[in-house]
Amino acid sequence: MKNDALYYPYSSARKVTYSRNGMVATSQALAAQAGLTILKKGGNAIDAAVATAACLTVVEPTSNGIGSDAFALVWTGEKLHGLNTSGPAPKAISIDALKAGGLDEMPKFGWTPVTVPGAPAAWATLMEKFGKLTLPDVLEPAIHYAENGYPLSPVLSYYWEHAFQLYQAEIKGKEFESWFQTFAPKGKAPGVGEMWHSKDHARTLRLIGDTNAEAFYRGELAGKIEEFSQRYNGFLKAEDLADFQAEWVDPIRVDYRGYDVWEIPPNGQGLIALIALNLLKEFTFDCKDSVETCHKQIEALKLAFTDGQKYITDPKQMSVNSESLLQESYAKARRHLIGNEAMLPTAGKPAGSGTVYLATADGEGNMVSFIQSNYMGFGSGLVVPGTGIALQNRGHNFSLDPNHDNCLAPGKKTFHTIIPGFISKDSHAIGPFGVMGGFMQPQGHLQVVMNMIDFQLNPQAALDAPRWLWLEKKRVAVESSFPNHLVRALDRKGHDISISTDEGSFGRGQIICRDPGSGVLVGGTEPRTDSTIAAW
Repeated sequence: MKNDALYYPYSSARKVTYSRNGMVATSQALAAQAGLTILKKGGNAIDAAVATAACLTVVEPTSNGIGSDAFALVWTGEKLHGLNTSGPAPKAISIDALKAGGLDEMPKFGWTPVTVPGAPAAWATLMEKFGKLTLPDVLEPAIHYAENGYPLSPVLSYYWEHAFQLYQAEIKGKEFESWFQTFAPKGKAPGVGEMWHSKDHARTLRLIGDTNAEAFYRGELAGKIEEFSQRYNGFLKAEDLADFQAEWVDPIRVDYRGYDVWEIPPNGQGLIALIALNLLKEFTFDCKDSVETCHKQIEALKLAFTDGQKYITDPKQMSVNSESLLQESYAKARRHLIGNEAMLPTAGKPAGSGTVYLATADGEGNMVSFIQSNYMGFGSGLVVPGTGIALQNRGHNFSLDPNHDNCLAPGKKTFHTIIPGFISKDSHAIGPFGVMGGFMQPQGHLQVVMNMIDFQLNPQAALDAPRWLWLEKKRVAVESSFPNHLVRALDRKGHDISISTDEGSFGRGQIICRDPGSGVLVGGTEPRTDSTIAAW
């Protein structure tokens, strides 16, 4: 990705966005405009990121909410900072307690998979450390849309209807009534162009802003969450919320062809993307659309996932550390396992997810890679009555096998799918990137990074390119636009290839790059959803 690669001519070149003063890229136009509004009011990229993230809880509740977790990579002061606000399991939960209740695996819905939500802490922590404006200032656009409503966009409406049908069929009980009252107030999911609002959501956001998120963790909202949990025998208590703190972490990286590719360290799965890139960096790739390129990418990803699924969990309880998995000696040994035929690795089966990703940049050089998510769409199916707080179900990823690294334990953080990415070169920021979508995320990171660095595609072209998704064993799904000659060639190498028309399963990404010389920003936004870039 040479400097001039930011302007590489390609079929999608006319869709690339350029600006100098600021840029916000995300999956909803109203949220991107909210971030841009904050930039124009004198805010920086951090202010814009928090404004956009909060707005997304309103304008894309199918993927995230106030009860989400979040991670961020922040470039400011010529340095990259990492923030982990994924919450731990409640102190009262245990494998024995669940097995005594007849559970052999973590459920998807209800109170059992709910861990401490971290998104409000992320907003407050980012603003306190790096923001120029106040938290109430940046939450105002989100409050406006929650209070006054907005019309649904097409892809948002599709996933809303899908969730409504799923919840009608699969979740039963009074604890779920608040979800239907909040997100299906007319007895159905709102349709394309139909207005939706949540005054409870607006009041909660205002309370979070006025108290710097204290109300959520140690005040009025914490009390409402605990009361709701206790009413339905949940494990989450006020003390779990009160004890939670956002955690600043040192990002991890690999040198990939002279570029530093950065991820948040475990408990996130960004390590998987770095392991795969570390395996691939000694190969030469002359052509993007070749069977050898695709084959080696898939095989490296399988090896990386095998390690990730085995070892990634709360970093305080990992049996190996990230550094050992990224050592060149280890990569060399694993690299030799990549042969001419598809291999059979040992790994878990990837599942779907619900996540929002955003990237921001300002004219001062600050840049943010931010990701926020419930999980599996709306999450647990629980909305705290009278608050609009949709709770995540991140605990679903815990294992109930006490011998597994990621086994459930009180106060432990689980393996987390959401990962923000960042690229720098020679101590200069290139920019934030991310691809949301459950276990597609490290696979998407691998593909868009190589598209830009190895194959010199601009950010929009890197996102537009057809993607593959490794599922399990030798099973790989490809998009309907994936070149047919590659499908046939991969099949001959032993890959079990299926062509999928479900664009949502291949992730949704955003990229912003800065030219180190001119400071010009160039952005790409996901064609597979209601994406947009707001710039000035």
